[in-house]
Amino acid sequence: MTGIATRTQEILRRLGAGDPFADDGDLVCRSPIDGGELGRLRSHTAEQAADVIGSAHAAFQQWRTVPAPVRGRFVRELGELLREHKDDLGALVSIEAGKIVSEGLGEVQEMIDICDLAVGLSRQLHGLTIATERPGHRMMEQWHPLGVVGVISAFNFPVAVWSWNAALAFVCGDAVVWKPSEKTILTALGCQALLLEAGRRAGVPAGLSAVLVGDRAIGEVLVDDPRVPLVSATGSTRMGKQVAPRVAARLGRTLLELGGNNAAIVAPSADLDLAVRGIVFSAVGTAGQRCTSLRRIIVHESIKDDLVARLKAAYETLPIGSPLESSTLVGPLIDETAFRAFGDAIAAARRDGGELVLGGARAEVEGGGYYVHPAIVDMPKQTEIVKAETFAPLLYVLAYNDFDEALRLHNEVLQGLSSSIFTLDVREAETFLSVVGSDCGIANVNIGPSGAEIGGAFGGEKETGGGRESGSDAWRAYMRRATNTVNYSTELPLAQGVEFG
Repeated sequence: MTGIATRTQEILRRLGAGDPFADDGDLVCRSPIDGGELGRLRSHTAEQAADVIGSAHAAFQQWRTVPAPVRGRFVRELGELLREHKDDLGALVSIEAGKIVSEGLGEVQEMIDICDLAVGLSRQLHGLTIATERPGHRMMEQWHPLGVVGVISAFNFPVAVWSWNAALAFVCGDAVVWKPSEKTILTALGCQALLLEAGRRAGVPAGLSAVLVGDRAIGEVLVDDPRVPLVSATGSTRMGKQVAPRVAARLGRTLLELGGNNAAIVAPSADLDLAVRGIVFSAVGTAGQRCTSLRRIIVHESIKDDLVARLKAAYETLPIGSPLESSTLVGPLIDETAFRAFGDAIAAARRDGGELVLGGARAEVEGGGYYVHPAIVDMPKQTEIVKAETFAPLLYVLAYNDFDEALRLHNEVLQGLSSSIFTLDVREAETFLSVVGSDCGIANVNIGPSGAEIGGAFGGEKETGGGRESGSDAWRAYMRRATNTVNYSTELPLAQGVEFG
């Protein structure tokens, strides 16, 4: 057993998750750091998954009657446990997802932050009082718990995305059944162990939260079960196009967070020092494996050479290596499939006339794993490969002449998640944020597209799926709305002046 595997076992024991090696385990857990085995888990059968959903539904029927502020105490307990175990859970994220130390810790902090938001929200789940045309009547709107929420998460944010959904769902009165990525199941089991302890302290019904272990077939059980009124799925657009119609076929709801092909417009007035810092983090953070990673730079032709030279100099200083080393800024790709997709995209871009500015090769790192040198490709135009999302540190550079052209290039991709502009021109900034500007769910000025805070709703348009998670009024997705009219008069007037006498 490697040192990383031993450390993983120790962390899981401290989190209360037990031994990651099950007898006759069929699902192998590996670390992208060195490809080494971390555990072997036994997958759920379809029948077992259905039983888990049934237990969650029974727990929901009890939980929905608990006052929302009392439900908030449960999430507060979870937040306190996350604070207590932040270092361990952050390390587990780094080991299983390949994130550098600060990003692993940052993801757990994001969990803590959403717990804080949800606890406050538990006292603010409000409806409306609505003016009515009928005298002696009152009309109002209430929000009620929805049911079992199915959460399907991707490897790149193995714990934060679940917490965005779970913290809100719990205070809204729902149960949660989580199908994590097969590539990051141990982090899910660590979270579930902390959640069970929080539930013990808060006295929540058994089965309120559960983790399903398995491959796509187990996820399909969750997607197809009519006892799951909402499925929140994070992953590729291809996955979303498969999930959405299956849930819709039973008239369920979906909350989809799918692919992104995020751009930064760099205008002639831009502060290039600021732009370079924002671009580099957004393009190479998490080794380019964020849905909000920067994929395209759309830069004014007058400053293109200067910007590319600055980026090249910055890229050449990036430390690549084990994410467990504090000095590392670029960790591994998740697996060989991601590595091959990276190489194939660069080859396609070069066939389209692109010039490889730097990077693109495999980086030699002791111990194995699929590490790469982040790449920059100068493109003569926006071709199909540029319009496609490659989940790797691959950045395309496109030149523009006038601002309308920049906006056209920005918006002509199928995805619509996150976007940014670097400019000191207030007209450009405001136009970018206006209805004729960015068509994405997130639009930033003088900051890159990656690194959202939990206070705002997170999500995108077009093939990104239209879902919204985290802050603002995202909580409404986890509840059902009821419009009520109360007649406190002795008359029975009908709406719209209808008479029925």
